[in-house]
Amino acid sequence: MNLPVLRLSVPAALALGSAALGAAFATGLFLGRRWPPWRVRRQQRLLPPEDSPLWQYLLSRSMREHPALRSLRLLTLEQPQGGSMMTCEQAQLLANLARLIKAEKALDLGTFTGYSALALALALPAAGRVVTCDVDAGPPEVGRPLWRKAEMEHKIDLRLQPALETLDELLAAGEAGTFDVAVVDADKENCAAYYERCLQLLRPGGVLAILRVLWRGEVLQPRPGDVAAECVRNLNERILRDVRVLVSLLPLGDGLTLAFKI
Repeated sequence: MNLPVLRLSVPAALALGSAALGAAFATGLFLGRRWPPWRVRRQQRLLPPEDSPLWQYLLSRSMREHPALRSLRLLTLEQPQGGSMMTCEQAQLLANLARLIKAEKALDLGTFTGYSALALALALPAAGRVVTCDVDAGPPEVGRPLWRKAEMEHKIDLRLQPALETLDELLAAGEAGTFDVAVVDADKENCAAYYERCLQLLRPGGVLAILRVLWRGEVLQPRPGDVAAECVRNLNERILRDVRVLVSLLPLGDGLTLAFKI
């Protein structure tokens, strides 16, 4: 007997997909409550918590962390707001993507101690360049000795001014379409502007990575007056509908969007 084939309309398929994502998110919240993170400063996670045997197994079978990068990660975790740093698995994924597309130029919005900038610099060839932006001169100086130890300091071009100013300067200098990778981990109020300018600066086939796109779960229903959560939610909707990119939103850390410029 032939069973009827279930055919879904596009809206129905999207609804099922949204339901599946919601179920995954709820599961992540349950796991987070049952096994609290080992550092209270760490971001809310949708994957198993870092102190679970399964997560430790995952990291032990995948991480190949440069000694200077590991030292900088541990040092950064001891800084105020250090737990908001890019996670080691995120950094390795982005570095591997940079190697895969043979990247030579990268953007890094939100330097902090330079952990993500160093991860990218290590993935670039000898003549590679990472333009990294921050408004605070203090945290990058924490990481600079380890940039130097890894012999990567010459690749890291630190710009101490608002990121939008740096992006506009790069565009004005004729660097549109010349960058291979862009990482955005800066203030969320300007995230839509960062996205648009980074897309202009990326070449076709370039990768745009945006961190903290789940915003501790607040994107589901932002609280009144939570401007950052609203901005992240709006950006997620914009990227979903943007025909200029292919997109994957991954439950790593507090959410990682990868947008591949077509």
